[in-house]
Amino acid sequence: MSEVTLSPFREGLAREVAPPPCTVVIFGATGDLAHRKLAPALYTLKHEGMLPGRFSIVGYARSAYTDQAFADDLKASVAEHARAPLEAGTWEDFASGVRYVTGEFGDPAGFARLKTLLDALDRERGTAGNRLFYFATPPSFYPVLFQNLAASGLLDESGGGFARVIVEKPFGRDLASAQALNAEALKVAQEQQIFRIDHYLGKETVQNILVFRFGNAIFEPLWNHKYVDHVQITVGESIGVEGRGKFYEEAGTLRDIVQNHMMQLLALTAMEPPVSFAADAVRDEKVKVLRAMPVFTPREVSERVVRGQYGPGSVGGEDAPGYRAEPGVAADSSTETYVAIKFEIDNWRWAGVPFYVRAGKRLPKRVTEIAVQFKDVPHRIFGGQGERPGDPNVLALRIQPEEGISLKFGAKVPGARLTIEPVKMDFLYGSSFGAEPPEAYERLLLDALLGDSTLFIRKDEVEAAWGLVSAIHQGWADAPPPAFPNYEAGTWGPEVVNALLAKDGREWRRP
Repeated sequence: MSEVTLSPFREGLAREVAPPPCTVVIFGATGDLAHRKLAPALYTLKHEGMLPGRFSIVGYARSAYTDQAFADDLKASVAEHARAPLEAGTWEDFASGVRYVTGEFGDPAGFARLKTLLDALDRERGTAGNRLFYFATPPSFYPVLFQNLAASGLLDESGGGFARVIVEKPFGRDLASAQALNAEALKVAQEQQIFRIDHYLGKETVQNILVFRFGNAIFEPLWNHKYVDHVQITVGESIGVEGRGKFYEEAGTLRDIVQNHMMQLLALTAMEPPVSFAADAVRDEKVKVLRAMPVFTPREVSERVVRGQYGPGSVGGEDAPGYRAEPGVAADSSTETYVAIKFEIDNWRWAGVPFYVRAGKRLPKRVTEIAVQFKDVPHRIFGGQGERPGDPNVLALRIQPEEGISLKFGAKVPGARLTIEPVKMDFLYGSSFGAEPPEAYERLLLDALLGDSTLFIRKDEVEAAWGLVSAIHQGWADAPPPAFPNYEAGTWGPEVVNALLAKDGREWRRP
C-alpha cells in the first residue's frame, strides 16, 4: 500500500475527526447516486485525510463486475465529479480497498457472500468489524435489505463493531407507509443504527442556521413574533424532470421536496435553542416545531395550498417543453411540479407569523433560500422625506447555488436630501473563507462513520412531517385538480399563487 503524504493542516484534521477503521457497503453500487455522489465524496474525504488508513468500500448490485472493473468505474466517476483532484498516490491507496459482490437484493446467498467478504476484510485490512451500509436503491428494496442484513447477522453489534445503515429519501410515500417502514426497520435494528439522510442538511448554510442563531447574540432576541413579520422559504429549480418522468409521476413536488427538504429548513429556522448540540437535543426541538404545526383540514388545504404544473415556455433563453411532454409522463397528468403553502406554528415564539414555502421546477432560476422579513418600524419619523415603506428589512440565508447570508436594511443616500434606499450586507462562503464549502455528502458520510446523527432524521421527525403532507394529499384527493398546465416554464409559478400572500397584505420575493 502506498504512503499518502498529508500537509500539516490535513494531518491535524485527520487526527481530530477521522473515524475508526471501517468498511462502507453500497447497495445499488452501479447506480447514479453511487457514482455521482458517494464515491466522489468518499474519495475527497480520503484526499483530505479524514478517512482511517484501514478502510474499504464494497459495492453490491445485480450487475456482474470484477473488483478491478468496479474500481475502474469509480475512478472515472471520481475524476469527473469529485471536489478533490484525482491524485495517483491517493487513488492507489483508496482503490486498494475496493471490492465488489454480485447479488440480488432479495437473495440470501448474496448476503452470505457479502458477509464472508466483510469478515475477510476485517482480517486482511483491519476494518475491525465496523460496517456502514448505504441503501442507494429504490425505496421498494428497503424492507428486504433490512431483513437480509439482519438474517445474515450483519446488523449484530454484539462483537464490538458498529453496524449502521444510511437510508436515502423518500422514506415512505405517505404517513402510513413511513410508519410501516419504520416498524419493519426497527424490528431488526435499533434507532441509533438508522441514519435517514437528507442531503440538504449537509449543506454549509443549512448547518450555519444553528450557528447563526445560537452562536451570536445579535439576531436571536429578534427571532420571534414581536419582530418577524413572516418567513419565506423557496426551493426553485430551473430544470425539468430530467428524464425522471416515471419517478416524478409517482412522487410530485410535495413528496419530492416539501416533505423532506423544506420541512427540515422550516424546522431549523423555527426551533427553540437546544440544551446542547447533541444529536437528540437538536432533533427534539425540530420535532416540537413539526408537532406545533396544525394538520390541515380539506377546507384549509383549498385555502392555504396552491399547486401547479408547468407548460411549455422558455428558461434561460431556451425553449422548454411542458411537463406533459416529458418522457414517462402521462398526457393528462395531474401531478404537481409546483407547490406553495402557508404554514403556521402554534407556539409562543411564532404565534401569528406565517411561514410561506414554495417549491417548483422550470422556474426562472435555481435557488434555495430562507428569507426572514422583519416587521416595519412602529413609527416612521422620516415619512414624507424619501423613506420607502416598500423596502422592509430582510435577512436571507442562501443555501444554493451561492451559499451565503445577506441582510437588507435602509440607509441614507449621500446628498443634501434625506432619501433612504435599501442596501445589502453580504457574506459569501467562497470569498470569506477562501474556499468553496464541501459537498453535502462529504459531511454526512463522515458524520455517519463517526456515529454522529445530528444531521440525520429521526423516526418521529419523519412521521410528523408525513402527517402534515399526507393531510394535503388527502385534501387534494377530495377536490378536482386545477386545469393543468397552469404556469409557463420560466415563470415563478401559477398566477393564483400571488393571491396566497396578497390576501395577507404581503408579496413573494424575487430571489
